Amino acid sequence: MLTDAECRGATCPPELKKRRLTDGGGLYLEVTPNGSKRWFWRYASGGKVRALPLGSYCKPGGGAVLVGPKAARAARDAARAIKSAGDDPLQARRADKLAKAASSATTYEAVAREFHATKSAAWSEGHGTKWLRMNELYLFPHLGALPLSGITPPMLLGALRKVERKGILSTAQDLRSMAGQVFRFGVQTGRCERNPAVDLTDALKPHVAKHFAAILDPVEAGALLRAIDGYTGQPTTRAALVLASLLFQRPGNIRAMEWAWLDLEAKMLTIPAAEMKLTKGQKLNARPHLVPLARQAVAVLKSLQPLTGGEGCRYVFPSARTGERPMSDNTLNAALRRLDYGTNDHVAHGFRAMARTMMKERLSGIDPEVVEAQLGHGKSGPLGAAYDRSEYLVQRRQIMQTWADYLDKLRAGAEVLPLKAA
Repeated sequence: MLTDAECRGATCPPELKKRRLTDGGGLYLEVTPNGSKRWFWRYASGGKVRALPLGSYCKPGGGAVLVGPKAARAARDAARAIKSAGDDPLQARRADKLAKAASSATTYEAVAREFHATKSAAWSEGHGTKWLRMNELYLFPHLGALPLSGITPPMLLGALRKVERKGILSTAQDLRSMAGQVFRFGVQTGRCERNPAVDLTDALKPHVAKHFAAILDPVEAGALLRAIDGYTGQPTTRAALVLASLLFQRPGNIRAMEWAWLDLEAKMLTIPAAEMKLTKGQKLNARPHLVPLARQAVAVLKSLQPLTGGEGCRYVFPSARTGERPMSDNTLNAALRRLDYGTNDHVAHGFRAMARTMMKERLSGIDPEVVEAQLGHGKSGPLGAAYDRSEYLVQRRQIMQTWADYLDKLRAGAEVLPLKAA
């Protein structure tokens, strides 16, 4: 039998691929020229001679002993017992590895991460990040280590109730939907047989969605516009609020507006599809979103050029701390609060509802589809965007100027009566 000293001093001549040092009972130490030393047990099974790896004596080049002669003999004896019981030790080891791998891949966390990796390529970056982060915060700590097939509706409900007790009802509802996606994926891939989230459809407290606060009355809108004109904070913030009312685009597109998107001579703002609120697939197929500029909007932008439109300036509304980023997503709402318009009165996103509602109720002859196109809303139906690619650009130029003129009248306090549609 081999001694530890013999194993440590064993070498293989460079002209040989490997050298075997026999220990006994089919056990041997295989040494290669690069210093690798591995134990094997040689045995016969099914008319074939097989070699079962039993571990490395040490890492290539030497170092601490990993599997010494005594441990190697014990591993050989254990494998011999498996063979005596009628099983092939090599096949038994492979089956054990597969079972362990399958076991670790059937937990809720493992399946959820696999689902995320499979589907997130078609999601927007923001949605993919939020999906995984919400699972990490609320579901993985309670369900992550459990086999998917062993999670019952009450167990899932218990995790969701913890979120519900925090008062974030919409998050609890979203998590039930996300868990349902994971369990459906588990059913599809054979990791579980049913989706317990389906049984919780009515088990959670309902969340009543609250629309963004918006001023819809002409008189109140005029007061808001005059308040914005009197804003004493940063001039760029005041200009952003004015443009938000004139263009009624999403606040994120206003604050992240780049000078490269603007053609003031052509009176056009072109927002790249990648910057719009779309899925990844939609962004690949969508055209840029065109926003015609009324003369009032052009005037505001020209007034900003000396402030933020110099050489090397990317953003129309750069961050006050660094010009390398746009202004914060909270800047406009903070400015409105400074003007005494709280979250229950009017928020930055409310300019969209204000324009959409007041155009319908107060201005005649404006086609709702044209307004929807100006808002950047997708066309209805599964094939709407694929076949209906009309942009109504001529009509949109007209309504943007009509809207800007209407806001001027409201700002001046003129009496503006509802006009009946033609």
